Amino acid sequence: MLPPLPHDVPFREAVHVWLRIALLSFGGPAGQIAVMHRILVEEKRWIGEHRFLHALNYCMLLPGPEAQQLAIYIGWLMHRTKGGLLAGTLFVMPGFIAILALSYLYAALGNVGMVEGLFFGLKAAVLAIVINAVVRIGKRALRNNAMLGIAAAAFVAIFFLDIAFPLIILGAALIGFVGGKAGSPLFRVGGGHGAEEGSGLADGDSLLGAELPAHARPNRAWSLKISAICLTLWLMPVALLLTLGPDNVFSQIATFFSRMAVVTFGGAYAVLSYVAQAAVQNYGWLAPGEMLDGLGMAETTPGPLIQVVQFVGFMGAFRDAAPLDPWLAATLAAVLTTWVTFVPCFLWIFLGAPYVERLRDNAALSGAMTAITAAVVGVVLNLAVWFGLHVVFAEVGEWRSAGLRLLIPDVASLDVAALVLSVAALLAIFRFGVGMLKVLGACALAGVLLSLW
Repeated sequence: MLPPLPHDVPFREAVHVWLRIALLSFGGPAGQIAVMHRILVEEKRWIGEHRFLHALNYCMLLPGPEAQQLAIYIGWLMHRTKGGLLAGTLFVMPGFIAILALSYLYAALGNVGMVEGLFFGLKAAVLAIVINAVVRIGKRALRNNAMLGIAAAAFVAIFFLDIAFPLIILGAALIGFVGGKAGSPLFRVGGGHGAEEGSGLADGDSLLGAELPAHARPNRAWSLKISAICLTLWLMPVALLLTLGPDNVFSQIATFFSRMAVVTFGGAYAVLSYVAQAAVQNYGWLAPGEMLDGLGMAETTPGPLIQVVQFVGFMGAFRDAAPLDPWLAATLAAVLTTWVTFVPCFLWIFLGAPYVERLRDNAALSGAMTAITAAVVGVVLNLAVWFGLHVVFAEVGEWRSAGLRLLIPDVASLDVAALVLSVAALLAIFRFGVGMLKVLGACALAGVLLSLW
């Protein structure tokens, strides 16, 4: 057993702190990271400003939800492996329970007027929030013509050429890697969500201190052990479910979301287009509007936005449950989707953090991350356009020719109420600076009132 750390916070206190962070983690990665910064750096003084940003930069380089990975990382620094497990699990748990309850309600009462009205209103708010994400990420990432070019190319690639999201991210990473290695100043933009580096709490004045804890240094034996455990926990259920055959919904969920866990660079908004395309067009688990309903659930509950995939898995199994009872199948699918989405995050942190730390000043890797962030802007813009068309038009067709794809809305299917509500949500956010939760609440109320009209 390792000796106690000189800065150890009582584990019971750590449980309370991480649960508090989890329950307050609304608003996407920016809001979640801001909550962590306020509580861990400013209030509890567990970790210094520079080390907090250092850890965030690690997480920006990894696939998966960066806010949850940041929680795992800081929990690991403070309380070793058990701290990382505690922080990462609690970060997801409140959202899992809330979305599961909402999924039951949706599946049971989704065709009831008031419930339909509620989600109708949420769709308009979600569209405004996604557009706000495009603007927010763009302001940070697109600071020169090279970044603008990468974002534009990413949008064209996914929207008009239907190129897979992972290939777009890989291409951007290669461009950035080469540009960074060549020393080009165009690839030194970087940056993450949340707090900016400044005159905050010095590392030496924090509980963790300025020195690296012994357990955070590279240790090959520990790395091999934790990798074997995490890989087994992640891939063993996938391997067992593959025996059910490629057409089984549980086999499809396990394999698709395991692949997603490896390629989800750039945050939830960026990968949602990839998930929506597969869930709606390839597997038929959801209708386009239902994907928006799920995102509305994720926006109004604590935890990572990528938790929306739990709803996707739930509905997919609910509609293809045989020979199981639909409710049992849907519940098992929600657990399975959450498991294969978030278990890999522990692997990336436990295995990679001690080694990635040595590369934090590597110009080539910094360039790759900068280019990925720029490409994410184009991908999120695609998501905003895709959502927007499906919010305000009931019918959206598709035209393909010579590798090109166009989404063509049926003008006659324009939903005026949805258009008006969407414009109102956009004005509330961009013109009047209304907070996300207030916009979601107001739009949901407006949707319910419209259903009663």
